[in-house]
Amino acid sequence: MNPTEVRAKVGEREVTIQTGKLAKQADGSVVVSCGDNKVLVTICSKKEGTGFDFLPLTVEFQERYYAAGRFPGGFLKREGRPSNDSILGARLVDRPMRPTFPEGYDRDTQIVVTTLSSDNTFPLDILATLGASAAAHISDIPFNGPIASVEVARINGQFVACATPTQLLESDMQITVSGTKDGILMVEGESKFISEADVLSALKFGHQSLQPLLQAQNDLRSKVGKTKREFTKAEIDSSFKNSVIEFVRPKIEAAMRNQEKMARYEGFNQAAKEAKETLLAGLVDDELKQKEKDLKYLIEDIKYRVARDMILNDKVRIDGRNTVTVRPIWTEVGVLPRAHGYGLFTRGETQVLGAVTLGTTDDEQTIDNISGVSKKRFLLHYNFPPYSVGETGRMGGRPRREIGHGNLAERAIKAIIPDAKAFPYAVRVVSEVLESNGSSSMGTVCSGTLALLDAGVPIKENVAGVAMGLIKEGDKIAVLTDILGDEDHLGDMDFKVAGGKSGITALQMDLKIDSVSFEVMEQALKQAHEGRLHILTEMEKTITTARGQISEYAPRIEVLKIHPDKIREVIGPGGKVIKGIVEATGVKINIQDDGTVEIASTDAKARQAAIKMVNDITAEAELGKVYSGKVAKITDFGAFVDILPNTSGLLHISELAHERVRAVTDILKEGDVIDVKVLDIDRSGRIKLSRKALLDPPQQ
Repeated sequence: MNPTEVRAKVGEREVTIQTGKLAKQADGSVVVSCGDNKVLVTICSKKEGTGFDFLPLTVEFQERYYAAGRFPGGFLKREGRPSNDSILGARLVDRPMRPTFPEGYDRDTQIVVTTLSSDNTFPLDILATLGASAAAHISDIPFNGPIASVEVARINGQFVACATPTQLLESDMQITVSGTKDGILMVEGESKFISEADVLSALKFGHQSLQPLLQAQNDLRSKVGKTKREFTKAEIDSSFKNSVIEFVRPKIEAAMRNQEKMARYEGFNQAAKEAKETLLAGLVDDELKQKEKDLKYLIEDIKYRVARDMILNDKVRIDGRNTVTVRPIWTEVGVLPRAHGYGLFTRGETQVLGAVTLGTTDDEQTIDNISGVSKKRFLLHYNFPPYSVGETGRMGGRPRREIGHGNLAERAIKAIIPDAKAFPYAVRVVSEVLESNGSSSMGTVCSGTLALLDAGVPIKENVAGVAMGLIKEGDKIAVLTDILGDEDHLGDMDFKVAGGKSGITALQMDLKIDSVSFEVMEQALKQAHEGRLHILTEMEKTITTARGQISEYAPRIEVLKIHPDKIREVIGPGGKVIKGIVEATGVKINIQDDGTVEIASTDAKARQAAIKMVNDITAEAELGKVYSGKVAKITDFGAFVDILPNTSGLLHISELAHERVRAVTDILKEGDVIDVKVLDIDRSGRIKLSRKALLDPPQQ
């Protein structure tokens, strides 16, 4: 064992990259550490090509509970399917790594991240991305790195790199920035209505903060780096290539002018069919298979170049718009009778249905991961069925893409959800993508906002989202507002920005080129701001503010405040009392440690009955107040009378009547219900009662 280490500073903390000790049979293997946080990252890539026209890269992010000294939950007590956090962590590694491999690289490649130790004070996905880049950089795998990521927060007006969870509670942003030495590759984050200028400043700070991590990787490669494998992108026969371009390009150009997606795709398919019949006639066996593959690649390349030329040279986009116009918008609310809130958002050929369900504390999600157990009261679930793009496909399960898109929309809307004190409901938004041709995640933000307003949720501000694109060829640049699916596929950038009129709440950017300048970012943010305000204006033509009341089918929650000492009386021994209230009324009851009691039901009478029961149990005797009480016990000196549940007082024999009473039993017997007045409550809580005070005095 002769490990090699390098060190670098991220903010105020030191990160270590070590190689040569663990997992040495992998093509590249490193352990990245910061304090008690350690991840093992490996990369392996096959030497044989797959023949795919894309990079077959997979990233696995393995959370190990032993890393935090915890047992996994559940019956099996071992790690199972990846959690949402591990899937999102894998995506944060995959997205900046993918564009750093050579164009045309088709070798099956796998990155595996394994958490070894975690004290929950440093973001593990930042260590994982650094490890993935370092492992690839020192290996013999072709790689155009290094890259690195940092998480940017802003606390009391000062930017902080990779803040602790405690610090993040005071931050108004949490943005992950990935990049190379020359520029930014990926952005992912959320914020509390910050300006475009503040976002740009955060990105610049993040890019500067990751430079030491890039230098450390170069230092490590200079010490232990392997010679890179030779890789040359497969070339297509120039004669065949020219024939395809000459035959197919005019047909693709004609099809590209179709502004309707399905008609455009039909034109593409017809062009491919005619090219195959004309250019591949007479070919057989292996030569036919290879030419079919080459033809498919060339047609995609022609589509790529035609679309980009239209935008850069003719200033016309695929659907006829200019670079800043948002597609026509149509919205609707309040149609589904049983949903607690409903919003339908249509923008061009993208259509998303949002549905809101309101619940009680019992409906909050319990999350168990290596960081511990936590509760989540706002949920957003995103569904992208194959029919939304006119296709068939497998349904069920949770594809990573759906989890990632849903997480972005959830972060965008989370900023506007009222806190539990103002609105004590669990809130679930479900996004059903019905049609997709460009940014269904931003359509989810819009439909979710409409549905929340329809549900009567007093959100802090209306939010919307828009996706920006980029076409860049040399010095020619076009930034596109509200991109189509084809513009995402054929373009160089997918930059989603969500927020309200007062600022940004979430953003996400992915690149297909090596980096993008801050000047381009600034222009994209400016156009996104204008596009977002336009979309909000169109949405608010349908609904502007939350409805005055929630749905009749949603549970109404009444909030009571009792003294914490009374909690045990409401619960009762073994939960007997509270179970009795629930069985008698059918309501849901949640009691918090501070004495807050939430009573929920769709039935107003049941809710009021439960409230009365709780009030009766927790009520305290008031000096001078008259109560109707039941005689519980008789003694020689008086009677004990129950005036409230769990509360009794002494009715002394001298307070039974104005005249002298020889024996209590002359007037009372156990079980009698009588009116009594509270005369005194001493410091120890003992209550003195009087019957005499309520009787007319005898006439003289």
